[in-house]
Amino acid sequence: MPDFADTRTVLETHAVGPMQCNCSIFGCRNSRECIIVDPGGDADLILDRVTALGLHVRFVLITHAHFDHVIAARAIKNETGAKICIHPKDKWLYRIAFIQYRLFGVKGDSPPRPDWWLGEDDQIPIGRFHADVIHTPGHSPGSCCFHVAEEKLLFSGDTLFRRSVGQWTYPGGSFAALVQSILQKLFVLPDDTRVIPGHGAETTIGEERRLNPYLQPEKIAELQREEENKPGLFKQILSLLGGLLGLRGQNEE
Repeated sequence: MPDFADTRTVLETHAVGPMQCNCSIFGCRNSRECIIVDPGGDADLILDRVTALGLHVRFVLITHAHFDHVIAARAIKNETGAKICIHPKDKWLYRIAFIQYRLFGVKGDSPPRPDWWLGEDDQIPIGRFHADVIHTPGHSPGSCCFHVAEEKLLFSGDTLFRRSVGQWTYPGGSFAALVQSILQKLFVLPDDTRVIPGHGAETTIGEERRLNPYLQPEKIAELQREEENKPGLFKQILSLLGGLLGLRGQNEE
């Protein structure tokens, strides 16, 4: 059994699943309650680490409903009874997870029914701590970040990366909304806030404010001009379905 006397919290992040999504386990050492953020696959690995750390999973937080962030959600809920939490504006993406799996050629269970439809400023309890929900649309309509203020810790999903930002050209994405989310909701956090993104290396708010090339004024203006020629949501969805039908035809040959 791990020693829970050293520090107040425990945090581990593992790259899981076919897209190497960062799945984080964050817990309170006093209560031994924890959250899991973005169960993107490798359920056995995640559950083994929770057991090794002596933690009990209360909530599974999904930053957004793209397939690579939900693959292990059902297995973890079945094993732990944890509540599944996601923003309602990603409901439609969540419900078509099976289509996303097919499009990207991966296997996965459909995620379970959410227990908590998250809203801006909701607070998720984690023993003596809590995570604040920050709704950050742009990568998807319901994208959220989770901020543990006492620990100066932000789980940013695919909204903000080290020296990059989330893809905004998927159905439901918007560069204008993404930039607004980052500048108005994330860059108001302290510079030394530790940022664990949905993929890749961690960073800090201060580093990204200074060094992120996508968030400099000239680049923002350039990408906003490009977005003006982007197809509407209806055409994007038709393209998505067309891709699915194309894959089905190839598999049947």
